[in-house]
Amino acid sequence: DGFLAVCSEAKGLVNLKHSMTPFLKVEPFLPGHYEVLDLKPNGKVASVEMVKFHHCRDEPLHALYDSVEKLFPGFEIETVKSNLRILFDNAIKKRLMTHRRIGCLLSGGLDSSLVAATLLKQLKAAQVQYPLQTFAIGMEDSPDLLAARKVANHIGSEHHEVLFNSEEGIQALDEVIFSLETYDITTVRAPVGMYLISKYIRKNTDSVVIFSGEGSDELTQGYIYFHKAPSPEKAEEESERLLKELYLFDVLRADRTTAAHGLELRVPFLDHRFSSYYLSLPPDMRIPKNGIEKHLLRETFEDSDLIPKEILWRPKEAFSD
Repeated sequence: DGFLAVCSEAKGLVNLKHSMTPFLKVEPFLPGHYEVLDLKPNGKVASVEMVKFHHCRDEPLHALYDSVEKLFPGFEIETVKSNLRILFDNAIKKRLMTHRRIGCLLSGGLDSSLVAATLLKQLKAAQVQYPLQTFAIGMEDSPDLLAARKVANHIGSEHHEVLFNSEEGIQALDEVIFSLETYDITTVRAPVGMYLISKYIRKNTDSVVIFSGEGSDELTQGYIYFHKAPSPEKAEEESERLLKELYLFDVLRADRTTAAHGLELRVPFLDHRFSSYYLSLPPDMRIPKNGIEKHLLRETFEDSDLIPKEILWRPKEAFSD
């Protein structure tokens, strides 16, 4: 509701002829908060209080009522893996609610591959009549394209590959910055591919609700620098910091570049039940192990045959690089 209120305020900014104050400041509304406002008779608005109602570690209150099968207590590795599989399955299942066609971004990395494979399994179980379309983008023979092709063949999706060159990437920059409303360098560099693939999906297919592996790196400590964390507790702190700032960077990028083309993005890794459970695990379970980041997540799906083994254990490759 707070976001809607901010949006309705923002509409008025389009026709603003002069600044109401010496310096007009537009800020994003903080996620997990609501604001109480006092509407004065003269039309002025005063903020009464800003209240934080949700933290990424909090299990959502609706957990009391949802239909997820009962999780087992304790942190035995097999128990944890079973609980993660249950919650991940549920995170995708609950996002199938739509009258529009569902598709999935597939980079060939661990996260998007797990999402695509589980999504296809769920669509079959729900007896959805159309094939799942998966979408990969890259430059000629990029490792992402080859890996995504391997996953698509393994799971049996209707796969689309979009090729672009550096000139097309540069041409899209102005539109990307306009859509993002930010000049943050990494947030401008990384979305070029996502913007171009969203453009392709809109123009060439009827998939509208698009699943993606966003949020996993922040949640499951997937970035390469997590190998250098001085302690599991420091790694945990950094993971939570990244999650709290997602709305300024990766989620902003993913949401704006897809929405610019009328697509609706769904991100199961950021499901509140899945993410709060993952963050409740002991810090030393979540850190990279044996030189491999996201070790726990990979181990969880080791015996599932959801995706090819070489993809399951494929190291992180940054798309923007």
